[in-house]
Amino acid sequence: MSIEKYENPKRFPKVPIERRGYAFLLDFVTIWILSSLAGDNTALKGLVFMVLWLALRVVLVSKNKGQSLGSWAFDMKVLETEYNKVPGVVTLAKREGILGFFALLATIGLTIGLANGISLLVLISPLIGDCTIALSDPDNQQTFHDRIAQTIMVQTRRGFSLDVRLRKMFALIKGRMQK
Repeated sequence: MSIEKYENPKRFPKVPIERRGYAFLLDFVTIWILSSLAGDNTALKGLVFMVLWLALRVVLVSKNKGQSLGSWAFDMKVLETEYNKVPGVVTLAKREGILGFFALLATIGLTIGLANGISLLVLISPLIGDCTIALSDPDNQQTFHDRIAQTIMVQTRRGFSLDVRLRKMFALIKGRMQK
């Protein structure tokens, strides 16, 4: 008896692309701020950035049922497409190694800033390209790093629901201001 792949894998609720962006942004900014405390040495900052990236996005995700800080805050988790379970450390390292390298290039580009606009665009373009691939895949919304690692982001009820809470808070504030 052989083990076969499922022809019709279990369908999970898709995560809206903006929610994935917010979760990535939360993780990215957290790690960027922490790595900026490493001093003025760019190489040291890059090393600290990658170590923190792998700690938050690989080690924490493998221990926290597929959720990083950003994923937890926005109610989503990462799953392997083949087995519909939380990926192992090797798969997560492959996935996050690609994304972490693109994010590191983006931090260098953002540090340079508008002083050299061409460098800014060149260094941010791999991250933008990685994420825009998800827009061309309406079924699974897999980015480049998801396709390489064979993972998918799905919604879950386990989390903080930060976007929902913020929407409710802004609606409450807006309602009070109109009175």
